[in-house]
Amino acid sequence: MLRAYRAGLFPMAESRGGDRLYWLDPERRGIIPLDEGFHLPKRLMRTALSSGFEVTADRDFAATIAGCAAAAPGREDTWINPEIEYLFLSLYRQGHAHSIEVWQAGRLVGGLYGVVLGAAFFGESMFSRVRDASKVALVHLVARLRLGGFTLLDSQFLTEHLAQFGAHEIPRADYKRRLAHAVAMRADWFITPDPGLLEAEIRALRPSHAA
Repeated sequence: MLRAYRAGLFPMAESRGGDRLYWLDPERRGIIPLDEGFHLPKRLMRTALSSGFEVTADRDFAATIAGCAAAAPGREDTWINPEIEYLFLSLYRQGHAHSIEVWQAGRLVGGLYGVVLGAAFFGESMFSRVRDASKVALVHLVARLRLGGFTLLDSQFLTEHLAQFGAHEIPRADYKRRLAHAVAMRADWFITPDPGLLEAEIRALRPSHAA
């Protein structure tokens, strides 16, 4: 798995019930900027900094990937089958996979997970059970990666949801160059970063006027 990620590949199943995995290496790769190219809607910044959600890291990786794998309105099937869950749970136990969880009144309402290699974070999937939960998880992820010295946030594909944050596609050759540079660097994944530092980093993200 880790060798494949270093080479720019990532796994997907054809469906939740599918029993085969495929390794993808798309011609164009989605990335989310970690510099001034990241756009944070002002309303979402207020939400991310409010007390309405509690945001944690690596508190419940298993529940987070299960949330990403579950069917939801508009997403009746997913590419995360039981083998994918098993493989990523193994990476998590080895310290190579991480999750961001979003809680409301003690209930897990959103989150995301991915793989870390060097200064690269490979985002795999996110889910949301209430408005803005997955977006808040992404904002906290970006702030955490910036604090830790990460240089690459891979989103695999470009979606309309991610484009509002400044995500864009780059050619495969460009991605491979950035990937090689990132995995050769060192970065720190903070499980419990100083709350004040995290808040300051969120406030430092470039605001936009989008809703």
